[in-house]
Formats: sequence, C-alpha cells, structure tokens
Amino acid sequence: MKFSILNTKKGDLDQIHALNQLSLPAVSSVTINEMNKFLQIADYFRTLTINNEFAGFLIALFPGKDYKSLNYKWFEKRYKSFIYVDRIVIKSKHRGKGLGKAFYSDLTKFSQHKINYITCEVNIKPKNRDSIIFHKKYGFNEVGTQKTENGKKEVSLMKLEIA
Repeated sequence: MKFSILNTKKGDLDQIHALNQLSLPAVSSVTINEMNKFLQIADYFRTLTINNEFAGFLIALFPGKDYKSLNYKWFEKRYKSFIYVDRIVIKSKHRGKGLGKAFYSDLTKFSQHKINYITCEVNIKPKNRDSIIFHKKYGFNEVGTQKTENGKKEVSLMKLEIA
C-alpha cells in the first residue's frame, strides 16, 4: 500500500466536506464555507491518499487562531504550547491500516520543536469507541471532560506529550 500525505488545496474541499458529513456524529458537522475557513486558518490541513485515491484528512491549529470551538478554547485557557487536532477522518474502508498513526507521525514531525503537546477531543456522548481506543493506544491521556450543545454532547479532552 503506497500512501501520501499532502497539503490540502482548495480543489480538495468538496471530497473532504463529503467525507466529514458521512462521518457524523464521530465529528461535528461543518459547512463547505467552514472548511474553506479551515484552509485559511489551520496550521496543518493535510489529506492522505492511497494509490492516488483520497482516503482521509487531518486538521490542526496552534493557539491564537480566530476559531470559536469550545474545545479549542478549553485548551487555550490551560496550555500555551500545543497543536489542537480539530478532526481526523479516515474513510471506513481504510480504517485499521495504520493511517491514523501515519497522520499523527506526520503531525508530530510538523510540530516538533514548536510545541509540547498534541491535543484533541473525542466524543464520549455519543461514544466514539474506536477513536477513544485509538487515542489511548497512541499515548493520549484524558486531561478533562466537557459538555457541549446543552449537554447533548460530552467530550474527553486529551493530550499527548511530544516535547
């Protein structure tokens, strides 16, 4: 299996948006305009292809961005040196092949010497069991929880030390 991780281009946004929306409720819904904003503000916005076929994406931001996410803001209040993974999505037919690890390895190389932590949140209500298992296995530890959307959602706030 030959895969590549590449910087996202505007022409990639339609397929990224479609995959994001297929992945609900594991990730939150976004509009194509919000995806376009990520392209402008995200420090790391990359796609993964297998044999030139789109297979997934990862979006991450350093602190100080104009981004209203409650979970991003939670980390901003507590940590100075981090990159926040807003979402990582792999097509279902490609899960379990090590692509999430490949993305995080690439993100770590990108972030090394700039930050101390990679941070993220994982849904615990509704429960995203696969993501919880993946992140714990990768070395992330829970540092808090937070309810959003008037209690409809609850997330585990996690960090991985890389410094």
